[in-house]
Amino acid sequence: MRAIDTGAPAEAGAAVDGVDAGTTLDAVGAVDAVALDEAVAFTSDLIRIDTSNRGGGDCRERPAAEYVAERLAAAGLEPLLLERTPGRTNVVARIEGADPSADALLVHGHLDVVPAEAADWSVDPFSGEVRDGVVWGRGAVDMKNMDAMVLAVVRAWARAGVRPRRDIVIAYTADEEDSAVDGSGFLADHHPALFEGCTEGLSESGAFTVHTGPGRALYPIAAGERGTAWLKLTATGTTGHGSKPNRANAVTRLAAAVARIGEYQWPVRLTDTVTACITELAALQGLSVDPRRPGFDLDSVLGKLGPAAALVEATVRNSANPTMLSAGYKLNVIPGQATAFVDGRMLPGGEAEFTATLAELTGPDVSWEFHHREVALEAPVDGRTYAVLRECVERFDPDGHVVPFCMAGGTDAKQFSRLGITGYGYSPLKLPPGFDYWSLFHGVDERVPVAALHFGVRVLDRALRTL
Repeated sequence: MRAIDTGAPAEAGAAVDGVDAGTTLDAVGAVDAVALDEAVAFTSDLIRIDTSNRGGGDCRERPAAEYVAERLAAAGLEPLLLERTPGRTNVVARIEGADPSADALLVHGHLDVVPAEAADWSVDPFSGEVRDGVVWGRGAVDMKNMDAMVLAVVRAWARAGVRPRRDIVIAYTADEEDSAVDGSGFLADHHPALFEGCTEGLSESGAFTVHTGPGRALYPIAAGERGTAWLKLTATGTTGHGSKPNRANAVTRLAAAVARIGEYQWPVRLTDTVTACITELAALQGLSVDPRRPGFDLDSVLGKLGPAAALVEATVRNSANPTMLSAGYKLNVIPGQATAFVDGRMLPGGEAEFTATLAELTGPDVSWEFHHREVALEAPVDGRTYAVLRECVERFDPDGHVVPFCMAGGTDAKQFSRLGITGYGYSPLKLPPGFDYWSLFHGVDERVPVAALHFGVRVLDRALRTL
């Protein structure tokens, strides 16, 4: 690439949305009309490549991986296609920075999506249809939109000759919607050298508009994730005839344990990220609160936050939700074993409490083990990185309010944290009032406005160049 010092004015070279060619790079960034069009086209194209992940290895990301690799290569990069399992393909490329002594930055997104039932949708979920200024289809939100925006920015940099200050590693992963063993877990465990020097990472689920009232738009940036604790419970008992008394019934024992887990009220535990979120949300309502104060009435404060309370309600405590049950093979036979699965989530610092509580709730007749386990994460919200991410959103929406939040679920940032990479959720989108973005994650009629993609490309361009 032809290098441009991104810290000083330079020719942008093309008009963008009415901005004259010749305006400095600092003023409008490297984003041109081509980048805006490509963000939309790439989102649509990637949706049309069906990468549904049904779990248990039933997915094939390779066509999507080849799609992005081809376009990265056209931008002058040398993408690597890496597989643990044939067809479960990851793509990694590195953009060399101007300062070889600087830490590197990771930008990553997953290529797989959850399945979609076409009969439930208003459009074919894999059509990638662009209609009335909206891109429709599975992955429009989670997360082929971000995949496409990053790809558009990288190619815009190639056209403008932008060279970032630090190395930027671009990773497109497989298997995020299941266990990540074929994706980020495989990359972190078997190809750590590809991420050498990376200290921070950006990925999904943050910096999109959440409208909480007339004229009030929040942009939550994810600076934490609860840990994953998917559990398998096993109850054992005495096999017998269904017509006879049996006080060692495995089904009864399992059902009692599952009921105790489902009914348990976990105590409130406020992490640093959630504390910061509550404090800032309260301030926007004109309230001065101190969540660390003894006797702090969380329920009262949440009640005053209105719709914004949704940003913290799921992350003020650990959780464990029973999701699957299995037992028996014939109606009149009492089985000797019954199993259940529980979706557990642990706050940063909450694993010891979680495991001790599960041991108590399951009781002596039911054993449990981790079916899948990943760490909880927390990133600083008082340093330069978060400040840059906030500034870049607010530059393009001066009326927006950026707040930190902790994700209830998890992302590939968990696996990359094994390499010492601190992760932030940052997939910027400016959404119109009434657009319920939360409900579209894994939901029906998943879609994203074209204007939101344009906003995201501009914000990502500025954020990546500034960082």
